[in-house]
Amino acid sequence: MKVHFKSREPEAIAMHELAKARSEFVFRRLAWLISKATVSLSDINGPRGGVDKRCQVEVQLNRENKVVATSIARDWRGAIDLALARAVRTLVRRRQTVKPTRRVRARSIAWDLAPEPALQEAADPRGRLMRKMAGA
Repeated sequence: MKVHFKSREPEAIAMHELAKARSEFVFRRLAWLISKATVSLSDINGPRGGVDKRCQVEVQLNRENKVVATSIARDWRGAIDLALARAVRTLVRRRQTVKPTRRVRARSIAWDLAPEPALQEAADPRGRLMRKMAGA
């Protein structure tokens, strides 16, 4: 699993190592499922302050499946933790709803498609007797 970090904010760039460490810790049990995780930090209001620190976590499972979780908080750490928690919750929920595919044994398919003639006769002895009588 690769973790990428994106931000243009000077304060957020200082959170790079923390965001990377937190994401690796949170995704440790699902790392086999994830190919890439991208953490993006941005300040919505700029220097005005307030609840405006935004964290977006995008988790790439394979080429067509990805999960995106976003959070807004008062500080960078809170935004990172909340977005990572939402992403993990979504991944676990999505993983639990996937129904396992039922495996069909190849032997049973071949048996149904082309049974041997000797086995057919052994299974129905009356049919063999009727064929003998019709031919005689």
